[in-house]
Amino acid sequence: MIHILGIRHHGPGSARNVKEFLEKVKPDIVLVEGPPEADPLLQWVNHEALKPPVAILVYQPDDPQRSSFYPFAEFSPEWQAIAYARRNNIHVRFMDLPISHQVALEKEKKEPPVAVEPSVNNYIIRNNEAGDKIAFAKDPISYLAEAAGYEDGEKWWEHMFEHRQSNEQVFEAVTEAMQVLRETMPGKEDRAEQCREAWMRKTIRQAEKEMFRNIAVICGAWHAPALVNMPSAKEDNELLKGLPKVKVECTWIPWTYSRLSYYSGYGAGIGSPGWYDHVWHYPHDDGTRWMAKVAQLFRTKQMDTSVAHVIEAVRLAESLASMRNLYKAGLEELNEATRTVLCNGESIQMQLINDELIVSNRIGEVPQEIPKPPLQLDIEKLQKRLRLPAAADFKDYTLDLRKENDLERSIFLHRLQLLEINWGERQEVTGKGTFKEQWRLQWSPELSINIIEKGNWGNTVAEAAEKFVMAKAGDADSLSVVTELLENTIPAELHRAVETCIQRINNLAAASGDVIQLMEVVPGLVQATRYGSVRKTDADLVMGIVNSMLTRIYVSLPAACTAVSDDAAQKLLEFFFKLNDAVNVLQQSDITSQWQQTLQAIATGGNTTPTIAGYATRLLADYKLLEGEALVRVFHYAMSSATPPDKAAAWLEGFLKGSGTILLIDNDLWNLVNNWVDTLDEETFTRVLPLLRRTFAGFSSPERKKLGEKVKTGGSGTTVKQVESNIDEERAKRGLPVIMQLLGIKTKP
Repeated sequence: MIHILGIRHHGPGSARNVKEFLEKVKPDIVLVEGPPEADPLLQWVNHEALKPPVAILVYQPDDPQRSSFYPFAEFSPEWQAIAYARRNNIHVRFMDLPISHQVALEKEKKEPPVAVEPSVNNYIIRNNEAGDKIAFAKDPISYLAEAAGYEDGEKWWEHMFEHRQSNEQVFEAVTEAMQVLRETMPGKEDRAEQCREAWMRKTIRQAEKEMFRNIAVICGAWHAPALVNMPSAKEDNELLKGLPKVKVECTWIPWTYSRLSYYSGYGAGIGSPGWYDHVWHYPHDDGTRWMAKVAQLFRTKQMDTSVAHVIEAVRLAESLASMRNLYKAGLEELNEATRTVLCNGESIQMQLINDELIVSNRIGEVPQEIPKPPLQLDIEKLQKRLRLPAAADFKDYTLDLRKENDLERSIFLHRLQLLEINWGERQEVTGKGTFKEQWRLQWSPELSINIIEKGNWGNTVAEAAEKFVMAKAGDADSLSVVTELLENTIPAELHRAVETCIQRINNLAAASGDVIQLMEVVPGLVQATRYGSVRKTDADLVMGIVNSMLTRIYVSLPAACTAVSDDAAQKLLEFFFKLNDAVNVLQQSDITSQWQQTLQAIATGGNTTPTIAGYATRLLADYKLLEGEALVRVFHYAMSSATPPDKAAAWLEGFLKGSGTILLIDNDLWNLVNNWVDTLDEETFTRVLPLLRRTFAGFSSPERKKLGEKVKTGGSGTTVKQVESNIDEERAKRGLPVIMQLLGIKTKP
């Protein structure tokens, strides 16, 4: 006898019905919708260390991004069916079209691989090529809900099936309803779906050939009619003939309730996995346990919630259920009661309840003994040793790199980032020093694919990261790309990879005649040397290449500053600023001295672009190499009548780049600028005004305000405002003796 049990994926009501039905009919084989390649993994179900939610990951070894997930929660009907079979030593198999064929079919269609297992919720959405099928592209269950007077198919299914217990007619009713829907569906199913159902029927026939007499079939409700009314084996075999095939592998991975939610994009997802988990474990709860969970959550967030609140909320939920002719309160009624009683009518706290309880952040566990790629095993070993558990919720870690364990954590996280396994995200850290790092960690199931993909580079994190970086550096043809790679590699302490990056930078720098490109990468290299003392890294290799690049910059930069367009000059000033900062960070007298000599050559060069010459002069003034009368002479020459106004305005822009404080404190320079502006005729002033405006726009608001006040006072920059006193001195003197006495000061009589 064949029992077709059409279920809703991840429905606790369906799961309970399946479990009770199987216990009653006692089948000798259980067939479950799922990938046959994963049959060897079924032996792990009921293992004490395999804790849902978990998922079967099926992937192509040569292209891991082409993968499919088959998630299971404890309240998934498929999980309960498999668990029942394993518990009672009954044969259990998956019966869907092998993923090796499904992926190949997707390749033939030149579409991205299906990331989730097709279900009643997303069956038609993937293939609505014909215009008359678009109207049917939404959830088919919604049609049944509309016929019953419900606007939401999710709520209808929950009220009709999820709260029912031991209803043996449910499966027949679901199959009959889906049969009607399939008959009214416009157009035809695509080849992939036809092949899937043909393979399911083929698996059922194979079980019959093997002399199994009591067969239980667990499948998505949509497929149930296709398995009840089976065509001939010849038709199915013809349909399955010549299917393309690729090699795939399978493993168990942890899953999360948040990824089980349809809000994450999972086609067979549900809106409230945390709530369904509660319904599964406490089917007879009238709302009291749920409200107790809500109250406990609020208390952990320092939100006052009394027992009276819980009692009143439960009573209100029961009243709402009675008014709506429901035999018990569902999630909607409990949410409305919670909002009214516990949240004072506000919805802000409801988001907290949704995230923590209704959806939940629960993550599953997978036994260490399950066959896994070596790289994943090494990552899990390091996570355990360094006490960095994988969690679905994000968690912040502040690392003190002077501590051995924190330093190892940092190295591990940096290596994962280099492998593009983005479990951790580096956060900005306030304060000075390089001994402190802030990381935010959040695990997601998709990282398992990245781990498998990068497993080709090595069996350990260190080996894989090192080889991956070395290959990436060898393929790069841009100095900036390799420099950024080096910056990220040094804190990961991959010495061979560091040497490879440095060698690649040397080669690219030697072949590059672009001094601007060298200026662009030097600040990053200088930043990389700062890790030397903290991470016990020898920075001499990096400093060697920095010195070489700086020497080339000092020689080539003056010539590169001539005949430069305005836009290019503005860009070049940014590189000047960063390079100047890098020189100051190094704090090496010989490097600083050579940089100052280069600035002197640029500032005094007759053909230097005025904007750059002005900025070089300003840097010399900041180094105190130009000050007092010497600075005034240079300034006077640049702003004299012998210099064309356009060039003078450009020079002034460069000199005042980013800050006008010097004009506030040096009246001689202020007067030179003021007098120069006075000498301009109306036409010339109008021509240079946009440039002057851009110059002063770069100042901070307080600077502009003080400069404006200085203009008003004729250049002195100070105003003395006589404040009239409204104090009655005679009355004030009368209180002095009392004040002196309070202060303990003796006065002469």
